[in-house]
Amino acid sequence: MKRIVLTGGPCAGKTTALVKIIEHFSSLGYKVFIIPEVPTLFSQAGMDYLTDNKDFFYEGEKATLEMQLALEEKFMRMAETLNVPTIIVCDRGTMDISAYMKPEMWQEITLKMNTSSETLRQRYDAVLHLVSAADGAEQFYTTANNSERTEGLELARELDKKIIQAWMGHPHLRVINNHEDFDNKINHVLQEISNVLELPQPIIEERKYIVRVVGDIPGAIESHIYQTYLTSEPRSEVRLRRRTLNGISVNVRTTKKTLPSNEQVETERQIDNNLYKSLLRQADPYRQTIHKKRQTFIWKGQFFELDTYIQPNEGLQILETKGIVEHEDVNFPPFLEVCEDITGKTEYYNYNLALRK
Repeated sequence: MKRIVLTGGPCAGKTTALVKIIEHFSSLGYKVFIIPEVPTLFSQAGMDYLTDNKDFFYEGEKATLEMQLALEEKFMRMAETLNVPTIIVCDRGTMDISAYMKPEMWQEITLKMNTSSETLRQRYDAVLHLVSAADGAEQFYTTANNSERTEGLELARELDKKIIQAWMGHPHLRVINNHEDFDNKINHVLQEISNVLELPQPIIEERKYIVRVVGDIPGAIESHIYQTYLTSEPRSEVRLRRRTLNGISVNVRTTKKTLPSNEQVETERQIDNNLYKSLLRQADPYRQTIHKKRQTFIWKGQFFELDTYIQPNEGLQILETKGIVEHEDVNFPPFLEVCEDITGKTEYYNYNLALRK
């Protein structure tokens, strides 16, 4: 049983994606449950999320979180009675609620409910964020298909980034870009869920570039990453990653295994600090730990990761695309100067950059 959040900014394509998820994975023998978007249910029942009445707003948001948790628990209980593999897909999840209020109110609500942002993120096996059409696909942005949607383009872009920020720190947060062809966006969703289900996937290499930063990066989310490789079997790679964001660290153990068919199976597991320290004893003696600063951002509907290496290769800056299909052009932002295309150059793989010299 896997729990997956499908989220995103306004007019991102979630409704279509949910239909395709049901069709695709049902045909593979999975039972698919879809938990409806709770804020929409509340709005239709009379909740006013734009109210100036602070007490009404507070009680409504608290009730929204309580109902989200209750629905998830009920569907989990139902799923446990089945003897077939099950996927529970949440049309938005708990952390989406936090993006629509001030941090102080969110902290007050979670404290009263005896939970926290970290605990709520850990409820899910993956979070897939679909970028709003308001960012990079403006010609498709509309409010016609959702009577509850009233935001303009700028507000939609702002909400998109707030939702990503709310989910940052989840080890399997994947941002699904806008594409020239909407079918590519939907196929990317299906591919990411297949990865969560540990179904073999063709190896798809993201494009990478050595760059130089020549200006400020608007709206970038900054974190620090420590990446240690462990001893492993041939044709497999095992790494420990500690990512620290806003003073909070998340540890993930990732295993990549390449099959004879050149397909790849990747598994990710979030681990606690004790296991993290214990596994460090299995570090590959021929490789050193990589420390890098990561800045993630969206530019014209495309998602990027910019890594600035602190150790080793101090000062090296590598930009990696995320989910840009083969025939699409990369929308390079003006605050980056591209020095070299290093896509496919194995000497720039983290696994090889870590080699002791």
